[in-house]
Amino acid sequence: MTGHSPSTTLRWGILATGGIAHAFASDLRAAGLDLVAVGSRSQASADAFAAEFDIPRAHGSYEDLAADPEVDIVYVSTPHPMHAENARLVLEAGKHALVEKSFTVNRAEAAGLRDLAARRGLLVMEAMWTRYLPHMARVREILDAGTLGEVRTVFADHTQRITDDPSHRLNALALGGGALLDLGIYPISFVWDVLGAPETIKAVARLGDTGADAEVATVMTHGSGAVSTTVSSSRGSGPNTAHVVGTQARIDIDRVWYTPTSFTVTAPDGSLIERYESHVEGRGMQYQALAAERFVAEGLLQGDVLPIDESVAIMGTLDEIRRQIGVQYPGES
Repeated sequence: MTGHSPSTTLRWGILATGGIAHAFASDLRAAGLDLVAVGSRSQASADAFAAEFDIPRAHGSYEDLAADPEVDIVYVSTPHPMHAENARLVLEAGKHALVEKSFTVNRAEAAGLRDLAARRGLLVMEAMWTRYLPHMARVREILDAGTLGEVRTVFADHTQRITDDPSHRLNALALGGGALLDLGIYPISFVWDVLGAPETIKAVARLGDTGADAEVATVMTHGSGAVSTTVSSSRGSGPNTAHVVGTQARIDIDRVWYTPTSFTVTAPDGSLIERYESHVEGRGMQYQALAAERFVAEGLLQGDVLPIDESVAIMGTLDEIRRQIGVQYPGES
């Protein structure tokens, strides 16, 4: 084992074998965590994934993974519309669950998972891995110290040139497609982290041919009086930076702000207060896993970095944005 020593002996399973699952498995391995099982809808896919990451147990169904007595916690990495069903399967089998973001497709599903986990005495946690990165922990320390004075504005973008292929997951409404749930969740969650719940929300969007959102912009006000703006796009690559502006200083988080990166803290006169550089092995997805292990070890059903009630409430914010831009998923009333 290399890197961090695990804080508990949690045995990890991975549900589904897509791109994000590969990144997560790689980071788990690098951190020396105990990855023991993978489940896919096909045995061949599970076997290939298991071979790639030296995982001892490969299951040809999600049900078999959930039932595996050697697994303590499962990372759910399917597309958004399957999160609620897949996480419910895991929780009902008595396993903790780390669920890819966006946590579900709407607030009602999210609340259902929260309540089920609470009844079962299990951890259910949104895999908003950015919040657990070292540079974000430092940003929160700076904010808590009052270095910025009164925070007035926050703005962030998550803009990538991905694809306009109508059959791609990102553009398919049946798969929870759209820039908001896939990309916008990052800046929306960041704004929540810094400023708390929005009091007013205004959203505009440009929809693609399939009816999924290709661009979304938000302007929100928060309890302190601060204002925030976010932009998300799946059709063009923007700066992908984030900024927190206060009366005494500002934080500028460099490209790509939601991955391990650097930031500067600058006074209004332009003088440098702090420069932070990240030194992270891999993509940085191991930090959320280490946090989950720590919560379980301490007997907590959630942590303070992203409490489950906040994940549920953020889904409510995304619901309101979708209401304003006119995006509805199949099966939603």
